[in-house]
Amino acid sequence: MKTFSKETYTSRRKLLKEKVGSGVLLFLGNEESSVNFKDNWYPFRQDSTFLYFFGLNIPGLAAVIDIDRDSEIIFGDNLTVVETIWQGSHPPLSDLATNVGVGITRPKNEIEHFLASAVNQRVHFLPPYRPENSQKLAEWLKKSLAEIQSQVSVDFIKAVVSLRSIKSKEEIQELTKAVNISVSMHKKLMLEAKPGMKEYELLGLVTGQALSLGGSVSFPPIITIDGQILHNHNYSNTLVEGKMLLGDFGAESGMHYAGDITRTSPVGSKFTDRQREVYQIVLHAYHVAVAALKPGIRFKEVHLLACRKLAEGLKDLGLMKGNLDDAVSQGAHALFFQCGLGHMMGLDVHDMEDLGEEYVGYTEELKKSTQFGLKSLRLGRELEKGFVLTIEPGLYFIPQLIDQWQAKKLHSEYIDYERVAHYRNFGGIRVEDAYVITETGSMLLGDPLEIEIKAVEGVRNGKSSF
Repeated sequence: MKTFSKETYTSRRKLLKEKVGSGVLLFLGNEESSVNFKDNWYPFRQDSTFLYFFGLNIPGLAAVIDIDRDSEIIFGDNLTVVETIWQGSHPPLSDLATNVGVGITRPKNEIEHFLASAVNQRVHFLPPYRPENSQKLAEWLKKSLAEIQSQVSVDFIKAVVSLRSIKSKEEIQELTKAVNISVSMHKKLMLEAKPGMKEYELLGLVTGQALSLGGSVSFPPIITIDGQILHNHNYSNTLVEGKMLLGDFGAESGMHYAGDITRTSPVGSKFTDRQREVYQIVLHAYHVAVAALKPGIRFKEVHLLACRKLAEGLKDLGLMKGNLDDAVSQGAHALFFQCGLGHMMGLDVHDMEDLGEEYVGYTEELKKSTQFGLKSLRLGRELEKGFVLTIEPGLYFIPQLIDQWQAKKLHSEYIDYERVAHYRNFGGIRVEDAYVITETGSMLLGDPLEIEIKAVEGVRNGKSSF
């Protein structure tokens, strides 16, 4: 089991205790999860916050930090002899705990008694996203499931977010590994995709590439010729000449840091003229957004800047019209760009999404919008040195949405629906890379992957190698 140094975890926990101040911090690790019968498990994935502070990637653990008594305990059980027959053995939990700077371990069944003894202390816990963890909390704390959801500790959430948001040098190194495996996965797809193949064949290729390089996938890959469907996990289509192939996927490193890249390439050797025009609009918005990244700027401003550039390109094509500042302000561009420009990335591909976007991506002063399109922006807050985030502009032509807006004559002063009809079956284009915020700007994370039109076409023509 690979971990960072003992000092990394002890330092993280020390900072966390200082930020929260008092009480008992309760961390729930994840359990094995069954597919269709008890011992047929999904691949195990530890809770990311547990990994961040305790580093142990095995099921059945919980931990507490008693701030007032300056005590740290990991609760869990060693494998039985029968379990080692089927699973192999691992070092005693006490040894594993020592490796991450924790000197006390207790059997798992003692945690309820420990929490019951903390009668004069507040027990802080994070939002449970697995049903079994909600049930554990209800049992251990003698509360209903409804009470559990209402008594999540906002102080704990904010402290965790403040620490996990800033990536250390060793985290950047691990993220770079994940991104570089992701680049290799995309190269595999871009080089080997051919008309007549099924999308699921490409799914097998890129997943195999991740596994062969010591990683896994960081989320279910999106590989589709129906790029207008934002999160398409169908994989049943046959690649057809003249269509575009959108690949949005990434690797997870051996230490569970995520990569996330998107490229759109022609199924054949070249984009059509219309595809090239739309791709260039998306690419220009990408470059403008990247150039704007720096500490202190609100990511919401970068998002809206990219939206303005997309709208300018659409106006040049005759699809949008009128005052573009007003159009973007009112959300007219969201007919073509329904999502956010990017998201934080770290131990989760959408980093800390389980803790709540209102805490991760927004602040007390900056609240999430309720406007269609803008409400899907996961990150709006001011950027800081050490943030890792993605930039992923796109343009999507969704027939059902076009029909709905046109029937309502929605934003008709900014949208030329007659011209839009000519793009009804166009599909969608998206590009995406990850950047780390530096002292003065940003830096591309990992190896560069072809993104300019000629370079992408070059890869499709076999003019690139791993």
